[in-house]
Amino acid sequence: MAGSNQTPYYTPTSKPSAATHPFSSWKKLNLYYSLAAVTFLCCACYYVGYLQHSNVGLRVLTKSTIASTTNCFPSHQNNTSITTSRVSSTSSTSSPLDFRTHHAADDGGAVASDDAVKIYPPCDVKYSEYTPCEDQKRSLKFKRDRLIYRERHCPEKSELLKCRIPAPYGYKNPFKWPLSRDLAWYANVPHKELTVEKAVQNWIRFEGDRFKFPGGGTMFPNGADAYIDDIGKLINLKDGSIRTAIDTGCGVASWGAYLLSRNILAMSFAPRDTHEAQVQFALERGVPALIGVIASKRLPYPSRAFDMAHCSRCLIPWGEYDGTYLIEVDRVLRPGGYWILSGPPINWRKYWKGWERTREDLNAEQSKIEQVAKSLCWKKFVEKDDIAIWQKPYNHLQCKASRQMSKNPPICPAQDPDTAWYTKIETCLTPLPEVSSEERVAGGQLEKWPKRLHAIPPRISRGTVNGVTADTFKKDSQLWKRRMSYYKTVNNQLGQPGRYRNLLDMNANLGGFAANLVDDPVWVMNIVPVEAKVNTLGVIYERGLIGTYQSWCEAMSTYPRTYDLIHADSIFTLYKDRCEMEDILLEMDRILRPEGSVIIRDDVDTLVKVKRIADGLNWDSQIVDHEDGPLEREKLLFAVKSYWTAPATQESKIS
Repeated sequence: MAGSNQTPYYTPTSKPSAATHPFSSWKKLNLYYSLAAVTFLCCACYYVGYLQHSNVGLRVLTKSTIASTTNCFPSHQNNTSITTSRVSSTSSTSSPLDFRTHHAADDGGAVASDDAVKIYPPCDVKYSEYTPCEDQKRSLKFKRDRLIYRERHCPEKSELLKCRIPAPYGYKNPFKWPLSRDLAWYANVPHKELTVEKAVQNWIRFEGDRFKFPGGGTMFPNGADAYIDDIGKLINLKDGSIRTAIDTGCGVASWGAYLLSRNILAMSFAPRDTHEAQVQFALERGVPALIGVIASKRLPYPSRAFDMAHCSRCLIPWGEYDGTYLIEVDRVLRPGGYWILSGPPINWRKYWKGWERTREDLNAEQSKIEQVAKSLCWKKFVEKDDIAIWQKPYNHLQCKASRQMSKNPPICPAQDPDTAWYTKIETCLTPLPEVSSEERVAGGQLEKWPKRLHAIPPRISRGTVNGVTADTFKKDSQLWKRRMSYYKTVNNQLGQPGRYRNLLDMNANLGGFAANLVDDPVWVMNIVPVEAKVNTLGVIYERGLIGTYQSWCEAMSTYPRTYDLIHADSIFTLYKDRCEMEDILLEMDRILRPEGSVIIRDDVDTLVKVKRIADGLNWDSQIVDHEDGPLEREKLLFAVKSYWTAPATQESKIS
């Protein structure tokens, strides 16, 4: 047949055989060589890329770099002007990774300008103590009834400052703990009002260039330590059953300061009032504290958080407004916890003349308090001399039975007792979790400190924290042990006593960061963002740690220069499309001390943007690899805030 000797066409059902295709063997061999060559080239490219990434890319800070940028006591005391803003660079010590996209789609010729670093100028010196959500001028717009004007009232977005808050002229690094408990530099908190008004009560004294805190108080003239000893004679402060405490109307927080040596963490708070520096002095001393007030909103803590609550002449009208304020204390007090009251009206028979009140008035006030406490099913534990102590029941079985006749206050309907961010206080009793018998502790029995730290928290073992199990908790503990070890290799001063004291974890989750620092002379304010998927703050308190709720779209209720180190895990991913990155970083800059440190964990693309803003804030920053190596997309940014102060004024020169 014509054409029978020609090579047939390739069809899906017919392939040329070796007999009819003289070049098939050569092509097959050529295919093998081609595949081998491609494989070799791919491997070579990967190897070259790996070498370039590991040797020229993200580097870990050396010990010398950390030491040179985080000197605890620099010689900057004669600073007379604001340091000129500069863009920090690490190009002299390492070649930074090129994070620009090289294979992006055509942008049509548009020119982007976001490569330029935006420089954030210093704010005016009048903002040196600016606390945005407790601004005194703004507060005057709100009702004075029940101290509502002293609650949080934050500025609108258009009012936010886009500048860096200056430290006062002459600012010095605080004294190291425990010396800082008793001393603070005058230049850091230049307020003498309390030294005059509280001179007789031995709160604070001004001597030369510093303040001294003798540990006195209105109701403890022999000192806070002796006062705590008196409390210790009435309830056990030594066996680890009491670990977390809350001090309402804390003054300069001497009560909390002296509890620290007894392994008891106190959350101290007071409003920003005419004594502007109360909470600021507490923080300067290295004592946990927040600006706050019991008014119309719940305190920003979960239910069943504190083993002990305290008020020493805090001037809160506990018996008024249907017992609203004691009802709120009951919510945050743990089953079996204690409420301690000293000052008016306790022991009024002895002090009524000095308090300049009538016997009838003081007797009526105490009767109201006793009545409210009874309605909450508290029992009067003891009253001796100037101290009265009540105890909250371990469960509500008997309480519910005894309240069949008297239902004032009523038991709250179904609600989340841990919701406490701009949440209205209700005049109803927060019900405790159900128990099967009177011997059971509602919500679960806690281990004593320090076993409490690593034991499975009852909220987790009972399955009330969505998605968190005992296995999750154990894995998280192991994860943070490894992470903290890595942190200390990058910043070796993190493990050196005295370099840091006040720490902030902006997204604490289960408190793993803080748990790995309990053996160091530091404390950590654990923040659970309001926007977090799971509310874990109750777990943090069950571990014997402290913290608060916060939305980072707003400013924190604290003074500038509160924290020595800020840790932020995935904060910018959490707040993407919620608020501006620069506003969060400006707030971090506000509450960070000069020469304070920052550790930020996030996706590498996010950290590149963070670093650009950090440069504009005049932070010395460096992106480093994840603890698991360079192939992880999550990276870390380590930064140090530069030292700078406001310029000298005529007033500062005179003082």
